[in-house]
Amino acid sequence: MSTHSTYNMLRHLADSWGLLVMLLVFLTLALWPFRPGARRRNSDAANLIFKDDHDGE
Repeated sequence: MSTHSTYNMLRHLADSWGLLVMLLVFLTLALWPFRPGARRRNSDAANLIFKDDHDGE
C-alpha cells in the first residue's frame, strides 16, 4: 500500500466517520448538563464560587 493511498483512505475516514464522531461527542457534551439527575450537582457547582472558606465559623 503506497503512501498516497493510505492518505486517501485516512482522509476519507476523517471526512465521513470522523465528522459523525465529532458531532456525537459535541452533542453529548452540550446536552450532558441538562440530563434529569444533574440539577443538584449543577446548582452546587454554580454556587461554589460564593462559598467562603470560613462559612459557619
